[in-house]
Amino acid sequence: MKELFRVFSILALLTNGLPPNVLAQHGTQGSDWISYGGDRGGTRYSPLDQITRENFTDLEVAWTWKSDNFGETEFRNISTPLMVDGVLYFTAGNRRNVVAVEAGTGHTLWMWRMDEGERWTQAPRRNSGRGVSYWTDGSDSRIFVITPGFQLVALDARTGSPVSAFGNKGIVDLFNHLDLDYEHPPLLGAIGNSSPATVIGDSVVIGPALRPGGQAGRGNVKADIIAINARTGERNWVFHTIPRPGEPGYETWLDGSADYVGNAGIWGLSAGDPELGMVYLPIEAATNDIYGGHRPGNNLYSGSLIALDAATGELKWYQQLVHHDIWDYDMPPHPILVDINVEGREVKAVVQFSKQAFAYVFNRKTGEPIWPIDEQPVAVSDVPGEWTSPTQPFPTKPPPFDVQGISIDNLIDFTPELREAAITAISRHRIGGIFTPPSLSNAEDGTRGTIVVPGFGGGANWEGGAADPETGFVYIGSHTSPSVIGLEPPDFGTWDSQYVMGGSLPLPSVDGLPIMKPPYGRITAYDMNRGEIAWVIPNGDTPEEIANHPRLRGMDIPQTGVNSIPGMLVSSTLLIAGEGGDGHSLVHAYDKATGEEIGRISIPGGGPQQGSPMTYMVDGKQFIALFTANRAGE
Repeated sequence: MKELFRVFSILALLTNGLPPNVLAQHGTQGSDWISYGGDRGGTRYSPLDQITRENFTDLEVAWTWKSDNFGETEFRNISTPLMVDGVLYFTAGNRRNVVAVEAGTGHTLWMWRMDEGERWTQAPRRNSGRGVSYWTDGSDSRIFVITPGFQLVALDARTGSPVSAFGNKGIVDLFNHLDLDYEHPPLLGAIGNSSPATVIGDSVVIGPALRPGGQAGRGNVKADIIAINARTGERNWVFHTIPRPGEPGYETWLDGSADYVGNAGIWGLSAGDPELGMVYLPIEAATNDIYGGHRPGNNLYSGSLIALDAATGELKWYQQLVHHDIWDYDMPPHPILVDINVEGREVKAVVQFSKQAFAYVFNRKTGEPIWPIDEQPVAVSDVPGEWTSPTQPFPTKPPPFDVQGISIDNLIDFTPELREAAITAISRHRIGGIFTPPSLSNAEDGTRGTIVVPGFGGGANWEGGAADPETGFVYIGSHTSPSVIGLEPPDFGTWDSQYVMGGSLPLPSVDGLPIMKPPYGRITAYDMNRGEIAWVIPNGDTPEEIANHPRLRGMDIPQTGVNSIPGMLVSSTLLIAGEGGDGHSLVHAYDKATGEEIGRISIPGGGPQQGSPMTYMVDGKQFIALFTANRAGE
């Protein structure tokens, strides 16, 4: 299976393209797609209107770009390309090569790659990442990429050559800009990057991605947020996501644990508001992901959405969304900036979706919740040495977009026999509501870990959502994906954490059927003006392994959706989403207001969507582009 870059267009409109609607005040402007989320605010919205409900099913492949020869074979590319002035820019291959192609034809214009040697060999995130960033001052245009080995490179957007006036011949070693407070930080192999930087003004804001917290002990590298000057390569500022002594928030790490705990980075996406000059950063958990006895306290600024002044790094506001995270409930979805009307009042909002299936909505200037967020009591841990927060923040509006927690009521119930089998399957595990804490894999009460819903992969994840600034609707894809967390003492000497994830606790099933009721994947539309769900639909059809299962033979099975999270975009006419699941090679178009499916097109080669779709216009023609997998050996 190889990664491919598919570009769809409407052959019937190639000779008589219509002018784009450029009246929208937010989202992309005109024909381009200048940032991962279309605009800096992550709306994934385009005002282009050539592709409509009438012609969506007439889409055909305009061109295909293949990554076969771009370094070691990579089977999954989750990047979103940029399109600026008729050129697409994206990353390919696990060395994160940067490629520029003609947007209308797919012809390669230039390619840049770096040989990082041992720095790449040991990098914690050796993959193509999620793309590149774009900066211009009107005359000089640059493409920024962060390498797997954590170096920032500025490339001339026209030629692909490193910009000699930037850093050291176009390269900035980001190790040198971390503000670490120990003498010999183990940086090689510990810190890298997954997602493109957010560019606001002359600040290139970079969130580190480290060794996953489940693979690290309590003392991993700290994930300082760095801003580099887009013109010179000098450091503009640094922000400590784990406060140092004397800084606000340090007191939330009891027993001095902030001194040695690591992570709290950004492996997902961040957003920016050029008008306010602010960046919005969703911070992940601290080490390790599922046990925190060595870091008692609420642990600011882990599990938080923070807003910084893009020019200075000054903290403008923060909201902690998970206190003392022990569920791996980091915040990979892209924050979405959208203006909404709440009870007749215009509000500049930021929407942060989460793995735990909440949509948190704040005034993006002040950080005040648009609707109250209540601290509610939650279960506490009985794992020896663990510290748990007695409460967690629960938004009063909008309602959750996926299942939270697990009970008998949401187990599979196609037949009474299947329900009883599901009850038996989970009987050796603990269950409960959202924020039920992890437990031991061999607890004194005889249970073997806790079934956590949503699980490690969320509810929502890096695919994030999309917003329609015309209506105030915000869309999110999710899947109902439980995990079993069973803690055990480490059985090897390199760990310095009292407990780690047990390795032999599979998620229960019933003869291969999921234990949870469908839908297994869904798309939810919020009317964010009201803080209400407008509609919910299953994402995809019923998989064959469900529809044709022997225990369901002869039954009328409702549409279940597939267990995957779709990447989405919104245009002035449609909501467009790919199923994203393994073996599901379809792209769908939906009515934005109702969720009605307008049409679907098959992805040639039989592989699923991998990166999220984007759209652009060149030479009077609208295109949709996305990375897919190819199973046909093309």
